[in-house]
Amino acid sequence: MNVIEVFDPGTDKLVGTVHSASHEEVEQVLAAASAASDIGRNLSTHIRVTALRQVAEAVADSAEEFARTIAMEGVKTIREARKEVLRCVETLRISSEEARRINGETIAFDQMPGSENRFGYFKRCPVGVVVAITPYNDPLNLVAHKIGPAVAAGNATILKPHSSTPLSAKKLVDLFAKTELPQGILQLITGSGAKIGDQLVSDRRVRMVSFTGGPEVGNRILTQTGLKKIGMELGSNCPSIVMADADLELAVSSTVSGAFWAAGQNCLHVQRIFVEQEIYEVFSNSFVEQTKNLKIGNKLDETTDVGPMINDGALQKVKAFVEDAISHGGNLLAGGNSTGRFFEPTVMDNVSPECLISKEEVFGPVVALYPFKKLSDAIQRANDVDLGLQAGVFTSNLSTAHRIADALECGGVIINDSSDYRVDAMPFGGMRGSGLGREGVAHAIHEMTELKTYCFNL
Repeated sequence: MNVIEVFDPGTDKLVGTVHSASHEEVEQVLAAASAASDIGRNLSTHIRVTALRQVAEAVADSAEEFARTIAMEGVKTIREARKEVLRCVETLRISSEEARRINGETIAFDQMPGSENRFGYFKRCPVGVVVAITPYNDPLNLVAHKIGPAVAAGNATILKPHSSTPLSAKKLVDLFAKTELPQGILQLITGSGAKIGDQLVSDRRVRMVSFTGGPEVGNRILTQTGLKKIGMELGSNCPSIVMADADLELAVSSTVSGAFWAAGQNCLHVQRIFVEQEIYEVFSNSFVEQTKNLKIGNKLDETTDVGPMINDGALQKVKAFVEDAISHGGNLLAGGNSTGRFFEPTVMDNVSPECLISKEEVFGPVVALYPFKKLSDAIQRANDVDLGLQAGVFTSNLSTAHRIADALECGGVIINDSSDYRVDAMPFGGMRGSGLGREGVAHAIHEMTELKTYCFNL
């Protein structure tokens, strides 16, 4: 039997195995999902609500077990993993609640002469079969953000988690199997994206693809899908702008956390920080000091702050970004070295606008600091990328906050917190190269449903 071996990226110890699906098995899964979609379309709301609530409570009851699985198979420390489990529970609970609120509206057809005897409404209907493809960096909660809304909406869902971190997803799907959801409504398939991905996303029975991952894979999916709904979150190069009137302690602690959470392997990772000139030196010194105090090492150690990169390729990418910045005159203020797959939290300044760090997503523990004199220059440089997911702004002036937020070209702006702040109920997604559509349970449900209009001539 073909298997995928899952290794701890920090120790290379075997954590577990999952089945590697064949093309024939993919076809079986697709056929089962297609048949189940007709059942899901007519599945009672109370069954969907109850199933989601039951799984949420089951995850909460097994929180530490889930956290250890996340930490062992992925890049997060045990403390980071515990927070992800709590968010997964929240996402599923919200999904359960939103399943009750999938409503339509009546339509005033008599607004048009000749339609006085007409009455009608529209309602939201499930799209049918949803293929959900999830990344390695949030192996539990980003899975919940796909399957929670999909189940709430009444869709049949095929989940393909990242091959590096499939164990958390499998544990979650196994809990759904214990509910009253009909067989085929939620299926897990594991295997190489390069091997089975095209088959999944191109199949005509699939009515929506929900993908979180890199732009290269995202663009490939777009060439394969044909005419179906697409939801994509493709990462970013998130900026933060720190004004001189900001709470300096809050700005430093928030951006340090945002820069190095999950070793920077986070689509909301704070990558560029623009700091008003008059406080730049104080901010920089404090930021570097806090960065140097972060502890790298064993993910299961309660005192560890930063874990490893997911694989050697990810590590080499981070090294290349740093070397590119140095070759263009960038200065290392902290970090820059690696041991095994662990890359030190790294802070740089004097980074050229033409460097990779300034333009692309590093997806690692690297942040660049930039002083500015004119706010318009900071805004222009913050927007000078092809990506636009979220940004952070630090200021005590409400007018300034509104001005900056309106000017930043991204899907979300967080005031007095870093770009990596998110609650699971908020609309989440980017502009430009950062993706298509929105997640955040209620908004994902809208993406995973279609409007159907009913008109009666009475």
